[in-house]
Amino acid sequence: MRSLPAALAIVLAALIACITGASAQLQVVPDDDPDLARGWAAYQARDAHGALAHFRKAAQRNERVAQFNLAVMLIGGDGVAADPAQGLVWLRRAADNGLARAQYSLGVLLEQGRLLPRSLSEATAWYEKAANQGWRDAQLSVATQYYLGRGAPLDYAAAAYWYERAAEQGDTGAAYILASMYEHGDGVPRDHGSALRWYVEASASGEPAARIKAEELRARQGR
Repeated sequence: MRSLPAALAIVLAALIACITGASAQLQVVPDDDPDLARGWAAYQARDAHGALAHFRKAAQRNERVAQFNLAVMLIGGDGVAADPAQGLVWLRRAADNGLARAQYSLGVLLEQGRLLPRSLSEATAWYEKAANQGWRDAQLSVATQYYLGRGAPLDYAAAAYWYERAAEQGDTGAAYILASMYEHGDGVPRDHGSALRWYVEASASGEPAARIKAEELRARQGR
């Protein structure tokens, strides 16, 4: 791995801190299933036991959002007695059923070693499943795993692919790192036009180092 410029190292360190300290996004969410809708209404009315009963009924029918909500309430003890072990069972069912939010949340728990034994490789696998469904935080996380070789082979091409997907959805850090990869030809063909585009995108989202890099690139291209 090449030596990183100071600004890039700072952005990457910030991304890693965000990922390792990230919330697993364990919060109850609504959906259209009738039992789930009743559970959501009860949850909004602060009737936790009613919500739990409705979520459980839908979860037992294999409704994946209900499985996720049931997991959230049991893991966090949200108005009911906490039962993390059962919560994890339901979270994994929701993830196995293809719910991107659950897949990402499971990846975060595995990366942090929270409630589960820490496993970077398993975390990467779940991040990639969610990333393939367009979950931006998962795209950012799996990109960083490939960029650093954490729980995945060091693979700049895969990292660039996923940073670009996250950048297309407006992630500033992903845009900055992607710009640097285009500037230096890491995992992508060297392309100062693409580098400039993504530095400008990152700058527009408030990354001050990106503005400086964009000005440097423009100056070089003007020679």
